[in-house]
Amino acid sequence: MADKNENVIQLVELSKIYKDFWGRARVKALDGLNLEVKQGEVFGLLGPNGSGKTTAVRLILGLLFPTKGAVRIFGKSPRNVKIKKRVGYMPEESNLYEYLNAEETLDFFGRLFRLDGEVRQHRVDALIDMVGLQRARRRPVGEFSKGMARRIGLAQALINDPDLLILDEPTTGLDPIGGHEIKDLISTLKERGKTIFICSHLLADVEEICDRICILYGGKNRSMGEVRDLLTEGEVTEIRAPRLPEAVVEKLRQIIREHAGDDSQVQVGSPSRRLEEYFLDVVKQARREKLTTAGAEAGGEAADFLARGEEDGEKLVEELVSAGKEEEGKEEEETKEPEPQEAAPAHDERMLSDLVTGGEESEKEGATDEEEEAEPVEPEEVRKDIIEQLEGREEDQQDEQDKDE
Repeated sequence: MADKNENVIQLVELSKIYKDFWGRARVKALDGLNLEVKQGEVFGLLGPNGSGKTTAVRLILGLLFPTKGAVRIFGKSPRNVKIKKRVGYMPEESNLYEYLNAEETLDFFGRLFRLDGEVRQHRVDALIDMVGLQRARRRPVGEFSKGMARRIGLAQALINDPDLLILDEPTTGLDPIGGHEIKDLISTLKERGKTIFICSHLLADVEEICDRICILYGGKNRSMGEVRDLLTEGEVTEIRAPRLPEAVVEKLRQIIREHAGDDSQVQVGSPSRRLEEYFLDVVKQARREKLTTAGAEAGGEAADFLARGEEDGEKLVEELVSAGKEEEGKEEEETKEPEPQEAAPAHDERMLSDLVTGGEESEKEGATDEEEEAEPVEPEEVRKDIIEQLEGREEDQQDEQDKDE
């Protein structure tokens, strides 16, 4: 488990310049960005289009090399393979294998992390139930709607039970139900001590779930701090009370005038509900009436392996490590090459004999390996006989040419 005081993500004077074919600077995506994300924190990275958010995420994942500065994940390079095992990533676009179904997709990613078969199957079942795709678990991912693809994309980001979860536009394409469930999941992961890094344009979601935020503009940090501190208006006092008679409201206005000298900024009215809350109530009522749907259903609770405590988590890690060692031992036995055997000795004497005799003995029918071999002939005699034969052939050819003339 990571230390609570550890910097899970650390960016130091990070700059990234995109260059053209000739090496000329074209776009300065990041300019001296300094950022720290602590363990157990939900951090939001905000900014308009082209502000450098996507570049920052790719640098954190080790997909790009910085032009200047340094990136550290758990104190090490993001390209360290051991570090990548502790990171889960949900990209903005869920580019999955369209011919695999939901169950096969999660099993595939579980194999990439070398999870034991029993553990892998348990996690696949738990995650499919969590994201509400039980009825669609055997449908090809290519047939999924965008929202359903986002749900399975979130599940694949959690298959390795990561210590750091990076979500790029996590609620894009999701209905309000899915968005609400993702926010609940983030809260559950935070309680367990996970670190979540979110990149989003939906400010209402970021405001609700993030502890701290950083706003980028032109590749630079324009504002960073805790959400509550940044949004609190210290010069305004808000009072919420049950509905009051008009006479009581007028008395309150009079008290405000006496203390502030002006009541022009006083707003009196009935508060309105958020549209998300109203939408969720309507859907919950439909589900209580047991109406059927062919789309995504309500997701279950957070997968048990994600909601476990520290002791269970450490026990699971030990089981996975031991299982990994057993698999490595099996692979070594399977890939062990047989010891090379000594090559059979060349039959030099037989070859020399064939040269001398013209291969007559090898052409005899019914010959066996038990027949007596020809007597060895000295190499010098063999060469001499061959030379004499060649000279004789040349003389015969010359005589034939003379006769023709």
